[in-house]
Amino acid sequence: MKIAVNTRLLLKGKMEGIAVHAYNVLKRITVAHPEHQFLFLFDRPYNEEFIFSNNITPVSLMPQARHPILFYLWFEYSVARVLKEAKPDLFYSPDGFLSLKTDVPSIPVLHDINYEYYPEDLPKMALWYYKHYTPLFLAKAKQVLTVSEFSKQDIVKMYGTDPAKIDVVYNGADSAYTKLNEDEKKAVKQKYSQGKDYFLYVSALHPRKNVRRLLEAFDKMKESSGADIKLVLVGPSYFKNSEMMSVYEKMKHKNDVVFTGRLEVNELCKVVGAAFAMAYVSYFEGFGIPIIEAIQCEVPVITSNVTSMPEVAGNAALLVDPFSVDSIADALLKIYKDVGVRQDLIDKARLRKDIFTWDRTADLTWKSIEKTLEKCR
Repeated sequence: MKIAVNTRLLLKGKMEGIAVHAYNVLKRITVAHPEHQFLFLFDRPYNEEFIFSNNITPVSLMPQARHPILFYLWFEYSVARVLKEAKPDLFYSPDGFLSLKTDVPSIPVLHDINYEYYPEDLPKMALWYYKHYTPLFLAKAKQVLTVSEFSKQDIVKMYGTDPAKIDVVYNGADSAYTKLNEDEKKAVKQKYSQGKDYFLYVSALHPRKNVRRLLEAFDKMKESSGADIKLVLVGPSYFKNSEMMSVYEKMKHKNDVVFTGRLEVNELCKVVGAAFAMAYVSYFEGFGIPIIEAIQCEVPVITSNVTSMPEVAGNAALLVDPFSVDSIADALLKIYKDVGVRQDLIDKARLRKDIFTWDRTADLTWKSIEKTLEKCR
């Protein structure tokens, strides 16, 4: 069997949520199934790190698809041409985009449809592309994967997709995310927070991640309590987030906010493991990988009470209203002051750790692939 895969997001040193999902799933299924051939389609020269096994044939296609016009050219011409020539049994697309100019059975992974609710968070051309093409991709797909029950129901409600056509496959956390001992925590805090405890945020600094309100809440919590704690923000800017920076510049305690930029996994896992608590208060998520990375490290979590986040966190988090600065500030203060609440969340995290593994994600993805191929025979 030959499976073509959209691997355009596999970029060394630049992988975030969807790319992390793709990397971990593809690494496992290609190694686990040497009896099958995989055609990896990149949109630029590829790194050998992503050629996981001998049954992978990499192909670099132009143009580099990082703009809606280039999305169209890459998928509808470059990818379509390769699929016509190679005649694979299946096209698997971890970022949800498909080629409409091909009859090859296709499986997209649609992580969420946040653009339907917060269109102002995307550039206009990108928004148009998502809103125009997503229904067409869903109609074309033989099967659809998504990463939470929330996202599945959201897709069904918004586009009328048959629920039987959608499989839920949770994300996982890298095995590098694990509990640190006190000496390890101390070393990380000396490096990043002047030896102080810190709340942690991990993700791109995108408007829907709600960093603006997190900054306001942290400032309010510090002002009301005098707490000797910092806020560490890990992640690159995404689009132009001038609103967040405006809030930051007005903070009374901005000197207690640390921006690290992007960190590689071998460093990020230490920063997560040494955190006093993860503060991940996005107002829309299809999943929220940083939540389970903190859970794997037995670090308490503060997250939002909307979309997929209660499903992912379960009872191992304090849930807040992401639209209320007071709600977020109260949770920060509660977890800082109440040792009992903090320990209870750590105990519940231990019980939840085994639910989310990349091995399980890859196994369920492969089962969906096999099911789809069986339907096409």
